[in-house]
Amino acid sequence: MAEDTRQDKRAGFSALTENNTNGMARTSTVTSGKTGASRKLVIKNFKDRPKLAENYTEDTWLKLRDAVAAIQNSTSIKYNLEELYQAVENLCSYKVSPTLYKQLRQVCEDHVQAQIHQFREESLDNLSFLKRMNRCWQDHCRQTIMIRSIFLFLDRTYVLQSSLLPSIWDTGLELFRAHIVSDSAVQKRTVDGILEQIELERNGETVDRSLLRSLLGMLSDLQVYKESFEERFLTETNRLYAAEGQRLMQERDVPEYLHHVARRLEEENDRILSYLDQSTQKPLISCIEKQLLEEHMTAILQKGLSVLLDENRVTELALLYQLFSKVMGGLTTLLQFWRDYIKSYGGEIVCSPEKDKDMVQDLLDFKDKMDNVVQSCFVRNEGFINAMKEAFETFINKRPNKPAELIAKYVDSKLRAGNKEATEEELERILDKIMIIFRFIHGKDVFEAFYKKDLAKRLLVGKSASVDAEKSMLSKLKHECGAAFTSKLEGMFKDMELSKDIMIQFKQYMQNQSEPSNIELTVNILTMGYWPSYTPMDVHLPTEMVKLQEVFKVFYLGKHSGRKLQCQPTLGHAVLKAEFKEVSREILVSFIPKYSCRPHLSCIYLPTFRLFLQGKKELQVSLFQTLVLLMFNEGEEFSMEEIRTATGIEEGELRRTLQSLACGKARVLNKNPRGKDVEDGDRFNFNNDFKHKLFRIKINQIQMKETVEEQVSTTERVFQDRQYQIDAAVVRIMKMRKTLSHNLLVSELYNQLKFPVKPGDLKKRIESLIDRDYMERDKETPNQYHYVA
Repeated sequence: MAEDTRQDKRAGFSALTENNTNGMARTSTVTSGKTGASRKLVIKNFKDRPKLAENYTEDTWLKLRDAVAAIQNSTSIKYNLEELYQAVENLCSYKVSPTLYKQLRQVCEDHVQAQIHQFREESLDNLSFLKRMNRCWQDHCRQTIMIRSIFLFLDRTYVLQSSLLPSIWDTGLELFRAHIVSDSAVQKRTVDGILEQIELERNGETVDRSLLRSLLGMLSDLQVYKESFEERFLTETNRLYAAEGQRLMQERDVPEYLHHVARRLEEENDRILSYLDQSTQKPLISCIEKQLLEEHMTAILQKGLSVLLDENRVTELALLYQLFSKVMGGLTTLLQFWRDYIKSYGGEIVCSPEKDKDMVQDLLDFKDKMDNVVQSCFVRNEGFINAMKEAFETFINKRPNKPAELIAKYVDSKLRAGNKEATEEELERILDKIMIIFRFIHGKDVFEAFYKKDLAKRLLVGKSASVDAEKSMLSKLKHECGAAFTSKLEGMFKDMELSKDIMIQFKQYMQNQSEPSNIELTVNILTMGYWPSYTPMDVHLPTEMVKLQEVFKVFYLGKHSGRKLQCQPTLGHAVLKAEFKEVSREILVSFIPKYSCRPHLSCIYLPTFRLFLQGKKELQVSLFQTLVLLMFNEGEEFSMEEIRTATGIEEGELRRTLQSLACGKARVLNKNPRGKDVEDGDRFNFNNDFKHKLFRIKINQIQMKETVEEQVSTTERVFQDRQYQIDAAVVRIMKMRKTLSHNLLVSELYNQLKFPVKPGDLKKRIESLIDRDYMERDKETPNQYHYVA
């Protein structure tokens, strides 16, 4: 006993023998702790196996065959389904599975073969044929499912273990495909019927979608969908839409055509969801896009893009972009036509002199319109944004200098006092939009020249709407073009601020005078380098005004020695008080003449005189108007020649001055004979019967329209400045490089210069510098230049 116990401990394992009731044999190996010591456990089947009753197999198959026939004939089954299932399991357990599988397949095949005859009837129309085919297919599927449920044990054991055998369900599909669908006549008629129904639906008729879904699902399950249906379907679709595209492009306008294409795409996508196989989606949609869009892209854009943009058809433009984005090369083609449209439309705005009056506003409106199209229709596509910028830059510089000039004048109209069109916030937005247009201009120096002239007038005459708006615009220009561009403009504002300080000191100075004047004087001291140049005009001022000017000169030059003041009366203005309907009347006036000084520091000063007298009306007038009105303190009536001699005013300016006083809304003078224009023989007298509802009346000077000569003069000054800049750039480059070929020098100049210049102009400046000994040609290579130190 003790010995057995020790032996068990050495082995470490114990062997157990079990009788397995399932009749299977299992062999187990038990290994001992010592090397080479092992024992085997063998489990054997029962020696005696139960035997089937005689004729059991044949009887059972008859039951099963009857059940299958009942299912195929849609009659009741005599036997219990559980009993049939158990019978199949018993047959499979006794190795009858191969025979059972063959017998079942044969029965099913015979039944399917018998079904083909119902599709041979020629009298059936296509729709009835499709319904019969669908009913046959549905019956076949239902029967196969029921048969498989009875023979499930066979399907999950014998068939599953045999990789070459199809399952009962696959066998049913194979038989239906082989004996019915693969029949050429049946297949052709089935596909013809389906295509006919789809064509009817495309033409607007209602069809049975569930029927189509079932039949196309049948073709897909039988794996004949692609070769039997899809290829013919796509061919028919291609033919249909090719003809439809050609016809509708002739019959309909572009917006209507685009909506039709979108509707067709929506319909076909709905068909895919309803009854077509998903694999058809890509080739089907590609076919429609090709025939309705790709083949007609150029025609669509040529016929309708300009109309859509002109009429701002945002919905159709968005649809156009959406549709073209689906087609290969669609957006590229649309982008090109979009760019060409902008260049063409914008070129008409810029290059039409008759539209100059509204050019800038038209450009702003056009830019807003195109921005809206890009944002709401073209989904802010970066390519379209860049194309728009390129197109604007191209067409706006087709006409040199004029857009820059008109933009400067447009800014002046918005910043001038009396502009009640916009609030401060709206004005800021307008300035921002103007800066966008300004960026496209190449000749920004032309803008600067005209802007500076208009800014000077606003500051000197006090017509600026808002100092904040002026400085805001200046800040935008500085940010866009740099500090050098705005240095003179900033200097103009500094002069105005310094002038205010000087006037405070001058008023204190006048208070300490022994003989204080009853005229109030305001002076603006201007640095000539910052401000536009004005043509001097020597007018005859009253003695009291001249005296007060001399007082100011003594005051100013006492503080700033070495300077010279020059009076510039062009922009002077005055305030006067006058009495009407009085025998003895006297008009005294304040005015602003204009001065400039040399030799050390160039500057201009603008004084204003104010004489306080009792009267019924107060008139705000220019200096020239003042000089004319003062004459009527000395006499009753004067001719135009007498007035010109007494005042020294230039003839053209005098005509506009008299016209403003005698032919405007506030007629303080009478003209004889009456008329809108001032002629040489006209005579003028004071209007004693002048009436006006206001106490203070502003009599506007008739503004001389800027003549062609003045515009040319301003432009020539810009060109002169450009020549200086070209000369400086050439000398700077040659000083650094010492020796350079002509082509490389021109290339460097184009990189440095910020304004457009022609090669011929560059060549002239180079020749000028050679003549002035700044550089010389190479003796052996004339196309090469050397810097002369």
